[in-house]
Amino acid sequence: MRHRSHRSRAALAIASAALLGVAVAGCDAVGDNSPAPRGTTAKALPKPTPTWDRSPRSMAAVGDSITRGFDACTVLSDCPEVSWATGSDTKVKSLAVRLLGQAGAAERSWNYAVTGARMEDLPDQMAQAVTNKPELVTVMAGANDACRSSVSAMTPVAQFRTEFEDAMDTLRDALPKTQVYVSSVPDLKRLWSEGRGNPLGKQIWKLGICPSMLGDADSLTTTAMRRRTTVQDRVEAYNQVLKEVCAKDQHCRFDGGAVFDYRFGTDQLSHWDWFHPSRDGQARLAEMAYRVVTATKPVS
Repeated sequence: MRHRSHRSRAALAIASAALLGVAVAGCDAVGDNSPAPRGTTAKALPKPTPTWDRSPRSMAAVGDSITRGFDACTVLSDCPEVSWATGSDTKVKSLAVRLLGQAGAAERSWNYAVTGARMEDLPDQMAQAVTNKPELVTVMAGANDACRSSVSAMTPVAQFRTEFEDAMDTLRDALPKTQVYVSSVPDLKRLWSEGRGNPLGKQIWKLGICPSMLGDADSLTTTAMRRRTTVQDRVEAYNQVLKEVCAKDQHCRFDGGAVFDYRFGTDQLSHWDWFHPSRDGQARLAEMAYRVVTATKPVS
């Protein structure tokens, strides 16, 4: 009896081991679905950081008279060859020349800016720009929204935002990954302060250049100064809109207020109207844009 009982226990142990082996093997065959040990959690992989191409191979420019080089070469005329964005002038060394080289800029950069354009015109300009599939689009617009016949005629801030968003949507519908450089609107009050001492410039101003800021240029009355401050406040509000809308787009860089903060002097202003950038002023704009476009990180 003792030997039979021992053999029974041995057989039972072998059978149990075999069953356990089958169970383990079966689990390995289909993958271990058991929960992770207590105290451990699966970590989500970080989202990839959007990359910014510091060497785009083509570019287009949209905007207003500044990007057209207005009054930089001759009075009351465009001079796109000195444009900060796409010009060919060797003294300006435009953003396109800096990024693409002289030959590349001539072949792969396009200027769709229009003198007198306001933000409401930007969606149409952007629609033209996308036809060439540029890898970078520069935006400099908003000065004419503040430079109106009166402060009451200035573009409302909410409308300005909607129009800029529409322009960005036009670009994104066609080119989701094209990069965008957005310039701040210049400090119009400083331009008035710099230019008002020049008799020729003030005569040109009377022909209709930025009446809301430059009208009655010599007046320092409370009313005149309040008018200029109202225009200045609107420009600052526009720049805030440009910054906020751009910040929502991973392929957009705002200049951080660099153009607004730049202290244009007489060397940087047109010697015809003492308001638009001269060749030297256009070169300074190109330098600022190039720093932003080629920076490893966005300007804060």
